[in-house]
Amino acid sequence: MTPEILSPEQFLLLALRLPVIDVRSPGEFQQGHVPGAHNIPLFDNDERARVGTTYVKIGKEPAIELGKTIAGEKTSYYLDAVNEIVPEKHMLLHCWRGGMRSAKIAAFYTEYGYKVYVLEGGYKAYRGFIRKQFSSGRPLFLIGGYTGSGKTAILKQIGCLGYQIIDLEALANHKGSNFGHLGQLEQPTTEQFENNLYRQWSELEPLRPLWLEHESMSIGSIYLPDTFRAAMMDAVLFFIDVPKADRIRRLVDEYACFDKTELMKVLEHLAKFMGSFQSREAMQALQNDDFEKVADLTLGYYDKLYANSLLRRPVRQTIKIPLSSGTTGDHAGIILKHALEQGVIS
Repeated sequence: MTPEILSPEQFLLLALRLPVIDVRSPGEFQQGHVPGAHNIPLFDNDERARVGTTYVKIGKEPAIELGKTIAGEKTSYYLDAVNEIVPEKHMLLHCWRGGMRSAKIAAFYTEYGYKVYVLEGGYKAYRGFIRKQFSSGRPLFLIGGYTGSGKTAILKQIGCLGYQIIDLEALANHKGSNFGHLGQLEQPTTEQFENNLYRQWSELEPLRPLWLEHESMSIGSIYLPDTFRAAMMDAVLFFIDVPKADRIRRLVDEYACFDKTELMKVLEHLAKFMGSFQSREAMQALQNDDFEKVADLTLGYYDKLYANSLLRRPVRQTIKIPLSSGTTGDHAGIILKHALEQGVIS
């Protein structure tokens, strides 16, 4: 029995039912990995650095010999680690480029009776493959509107009604604005965000419309893939116009619960963008617990920012929908009604 080489597409299909073993170092794995993969590193971070230094300072052959020596001392570790993850002895395996690391350890596991499928081109090939998939021409619909319009809540309501959605902000652990990190877990790397995004993308039906929230090029520290952003630019945007009073009330409900010190840090950061007068007014309002005024002043900045982004990066089609006060469920229904009337969904 010998290891079987698979293309990224074949590899990911099998990954739906077989465990994926990533033999790169923990540092490489932390930067980004196939969602659900298990890290059994051939070399840990220090060992990888030693092999790399030997390669640079002495040469390829000494580096290979050092690698063999290190790996030879870890046989029990490799077997114990994989026994816990691969009880049925069938697994997928990859390194960075499908080179020596995956070849050596795949051969090792094969000798011990495992059926091993190796990713051709390694993790690098996987990354290239998934980024191309966002250009597949899938029909996209965007929920857009000024800050505080309740776009995320409306998107979730559309999902509850049986439509396909991806919540980009949930994947990014960030709500989009400068306040968006408050109350959130640490953001993944941009690389891992893309991997997680593709996992959700691949699980949806490609011929059915996909609903998303209209986002800028970045969500916090994460940048959307160029191919995904290009697909969003070719989408239909449902721009919802919600009364400013409702938006202020929503922002107060969402953010006034956070520590004033944290809120002040954000306002201090925004000062160079909002202008000195507005920023001073906002900070003074925060000191006075006038959260409505804080929201009103910051919305003046965010509304201009969003309007300018629409002008700079217009989408293929925009449908404007005025929304009076109401629940997010009401608003989701109104948007879907417009989509039906416009003939963009059936």
